[in-house]
Amino acid sequence: MQSYFWIKSLHLLFVIAWMAAAFYLPRILVNIAEAGDVPAVRDRLVLMGRRLYRFGHVVFGIAVIFGLVLWMHFRIGGGWLHPKLLLVALLLAHFIVAGRWLKGVAKGRPLPSGKALRWFNEIPVLLLLAVIWLVLAKPF
Repeated sequence: MQSYFWIKSLHLLFVIAWMAAAFYLPRILVNIAEAGDVPAVRDRLVLMGRRLYRFGHVVFGIAVIFGLVLWMHFRIGGGWLHPKLLLVALLLAHFIVAGRWLKGVAKGRPLPSGKALRWFNEIPVLLLLAVIWLVLAKPF
């Protein structure tokens, strides 16, 4: 039973680290969109975004590995797990879209408006709220 708590704790640690990246990457995009034509600021933000994007993918992979161990070894799951995994897939898709926009900036492509990016920035909060509810309530 002790190993269950260690694995679950590590899974949560890496999920929290990934969510920090998922929350901050769109904010970096907002800052890039509002930086205007100041190349030094824009280049620095793109560099920060690239590093954060890479970090996010690494910690997401580690969180998935610990999640798989919980699911396979300790038989964690139920009907609530499928919608939770769907929401996690949507969070990952959101993160990937943000990363593609960041790569586009490096190639000279324009970003959506700052206002649109601010709305885009709120999506992971709502998805995470639904994930947390599913995990805690286990409604089915």
